[in-house]
This record gives sequence, C-alpha cells and structure tokens, in this order.
Amino acid sequence: MAGPTDMPVDLSAALVAAPVPVGHWLVILPVALCIGLGAILLMLRNRTEWHAAIAIPGLVLLVLIDAALLYKVVSEGAVTMVMGRWLPPFGIAFSVDIFGALMALTAAIVALLASFYSLGEITTSGRRYGFFPFLMLLLAGVSGAFLTGDVFNLYVWFEVLLISSFGLLILGSEREQIDGALKYVVLNLIATTLFLVSVGYLYAIFGTLNMADIAMKARAGESNAPLTTLAGLFLLAFGMKAAAFPVNFWLPASYHTPRITVSALFAGLLTKVGIYALIRVLVMLLPVERAGLGPLITVIAIATMLVGVMGALGANDVRRMLGYIVISGIGTMLAGVALGNADGLSGAIFYALHSMVLMTALYLLAGQAARLGGSFSLTALGGLYRRSGWFAGLSLVLFFAISGLPPFSGFWPKVVLVKAALATGAWWLAATILLAGFLTTIVFGRVFLLAYWRPAAGDGMAAEPIRWQAALPLLALSLLVIGFGLFPERLLHLTQAAAAGLEQPSAYLHSVFPAAGGAQ
Repeated sequence: MAGPTDMPVDLSAALVAAPVPVGHWLVILPVALCIGLGAILLMLRNRTEWHAAIAIPGLVLLVLIDAALLYKVVSEGAVTMVMGRWLPPFGIAFSVDIFGALMALTAAIVALLASFYSLGEITTSGRRYGFFPFLMLLLAGVSGAFLTGDVFNLYVWFEVLLISSFGLLILGSEREQIDGALKYVVLNLIATTLFLVSVGYLYAIFGTLNMADIAMKARAGESNAPLTTLAGLFLLAFGMKAAAFPVNFWLPASYHTPRITVSALFAGLLTKVGIYALIRVLVMLLPVERAGLGPLITVIAIATMLVGVMGALGANDVRRMLGYIVISGIGTMLAGVALGNADGLSGAIFYALHSMVLMTALYLLAGQAARLGGSFSLTALGGLYRRSGWFAGLSLVLFFAISGLPPFSGFWPKVVLVKAALATGAWWLAATILLAGFLTTIVFGRVFLLAYWRPAAGDGMAAEPIRWQAALPLLALSLLVIGFGLFPERLLHLTQAAAAGLEQPSAYLHSVFPAAGGAQ
C-alpha cells in the first residue's frame, strides 16, 4: 500500500489547501463553541446570575451541532478538517467518523441534562467558584478528544478536561473534596505522563502523529520497532484514565466527594473518554498489537468487572457504590476490546453509550434519594417508596437497566457481547459478563429493599416535592434508557457501522488523504 509519505513532499504545495467545504466546519464547531462560551462566562465572572442563561442555550446548540455532524457522517462518510491550511500529515487534523460523532452527541446530551439538574443544586457560591465556565471547558476537552485526528492533540484535550475536571472537583473547597481531588489529580497526572511518553515513542517510530497516517504506515508494516511495547504503554495509560483494574483505585476514592451534578458528569463522561482513546488507538492504529494483547486485555476485563461489582456489594454509601458500578461497566466495555471483532466492538460502543446516559441518571437519582431521605448511607435511608411513588418506579427502571435486564438499554449490548464471546470460544468472558450482571442485580435489589421498601423513622412526615430541575433530566434520561431498550435497531446499526469503520478504516483514511485512502 502506498502512503502519502512514500513520495517527495513539496511543503509549499502543502500550504495551498483547497477551501474548506461549509459542512466540514461542523467538525470543529463543537470545540470552538465550548471554548468561546467558557471564555464569555469567565469574563462575566461578576455576573454569575447570567451564567445559566448563557450556558444552557449554548449546550442546546451544542446538541444540535453534534446531531447535524452525526447526520453528515452517517450520510456522507467520515469528515476531516485541517487547521492552518497545512495538508495532512503536517496540519492539525480534526477527523470524525460514526464512532466519534456518536460519542460526542451523547456527551452533549448528558451535559445538557446535568446542567438542568445543577439549577437546583449549584448555589450562588458554586457559580462564583466557576461551575459553568469549568463545565464548558470540560465539554471542550471531551469534544476535542472525540473529534481530533491527531494523537498529540488527543493528549492536549486530555489535559484540558483534566484541568477543568479538577476545578469542578474542588467546587466548594471542603476537606473531603480536597482529599478526593488530590488522589484524582496525582493518579491522572501519572496516566497523562505515561500517555505523553507513549506519544513520543509513537512519533519516534512513525515520524508522524496524524492518526490516519499512522494507521496506513502500521498496516503497511513500515516499522520494525517493538510496537507491542508501545501498545502496552497505551493500554496502561488509557486503562488508568478509564479506571480499569488494577489502576482503578482512584475512582471510588474521588467520585463521591464533589457535588452530585459533578459526580454525574464525571461518571458519564470521563472514563468513557479513556475507553474511546483505547479503542481508537489499539483497534484502528495498532490492530496487530491489540490482537497480541488480547489475552491480557481479557484478564483485565474480567478482573475489572468482578472487582467493580464486588466493591459495590460491600459499599454502604450510595455514591461509593455507584463508583464501583462505573468500574464494573468499564470491564464490560474492555471485554469488547479484548474480543476485537466487529460484534465485540459494536457491543462495547453500544455499552459505552448506554453507560454514559445511565450512570449520569443513577448519580442524579442518588442525589434526589439523599434529598428525600436525608442521607447517602444505606443504613440511614428508608421509606423512599412511600415518600414518592413515581420516583421509586423511575428508580426501578434504572436499576433494571444497569443490571442488563430487558426491555431496557443495558440488555442489548450484553447480548451482543455474550454472543461475540461465545462465537470465538471465550466462554469464560461470556460467563463473567453474565455473572457481573447477576451480582449487579443483587446490588440494586439490596438498595431498593433498604432505601425504598424498608420503613424509615419519621416516615409519616410529608414528602418534599421533587423540583422540576431534578425531575426533567431524570425523566429525559430514563426515556433514553427505555427507548434504547425498546427500539435498539437503529442504534445497533450505528454501532455496527462504527465498529466496521474501526476495523476497516478506509473511509476514515480517505477523508484525510483523498488520493491514498482507498489503497487500503
């Protein structure tokens, strides 16, 4: 296969790029919008009463832009935009395929609904600390990570979301928050350093950081370097970012400390960026090395699922319990990466989208349960069913969904993953997915019995009504969970197309190198 670097390169010609088609601006608009709104909100730091009125319509616009981008990618194929009129592989590229567009749209929806919840939770003091500016910068980092076509810029966007997430984590500057933030930042900085070392190693081997260029060179076998070592470094760095075993201990030590809106955003977005990066790099850029690491990733996936669900079984604080459930879900996604085939990747992507929506909903649900019951402790909670019947019913829907029971969204990706595992003879992986689902059912059955069904002291008191700021996002997220479960065909079709695009990225390569992409 001939790559673009096989021929002499005229740098003067590389400067003369064709005008960017109007539709291609959609690729960069999500990042530009978030950074622009974040800057405006920072300039209005003395007018915090305006922040929500600016940020929420901005997030609505972000959802619309991401939806238009997904429609364009589905209908026309992968799209690339290069900054500064330098053609690939020299220019900084933003490249988006179905996988990236799906993740970006889901992240925008989750952030929009969490911002509605924040209206009833984040006080004036929290806004003065910069909740909305940090939220917009976090979305800039998340969107940039999903849409970039350059490995070094993937690192840059990780840094952006790390800095903004630290600001959100210490919102309020309470002692518990500072302790959780210290563990979060130190361990994530280690992961970031490993990522940067891996990027340097990658550049030394291939002489480029453009993802499409690396994919072409790796498939052409242009390097005799030990690429398995490089893949192992990326696995460790992204595994720590995603909270995979054995580098998962930072998550349950930190996610229970911030405001519940922040915990919901972190659970829905941050670990999924780590999974996205792992899939993008190992599956699309280094597929041979991923296959070689398959047995190791299988062990990590099994251990992550079991450690997560066992931790949840032993937790008494609902927020800590949900942190362990996040970890268990990461193990389920890693199972698809370990399988590495189209069905396995499709199941992993479907589960990632499901988890982004559902984990956000569960954290917001926990916040309302604590508001109704006065505590996050299962020992103290009780009588929630009597205090709000519809809230208990909504909780049951989300509990069924996280356990993987039909007819909700968690059922279908597990079916796809179990079928893919059995088709390859990996029965132990399929058994672990089913066992983790069974134990998760026990976890949330225990929560329902103790917090909802068991009478509580003073249960005769009048129930405090749930405000619309909490009810609206909870209902919307629950409808998504039900809709994904009852009508999975369209989403399954999209995730299968996304997985196929990762396995055979000719469309992605062609969007970056129109003359060479078809040489796959």
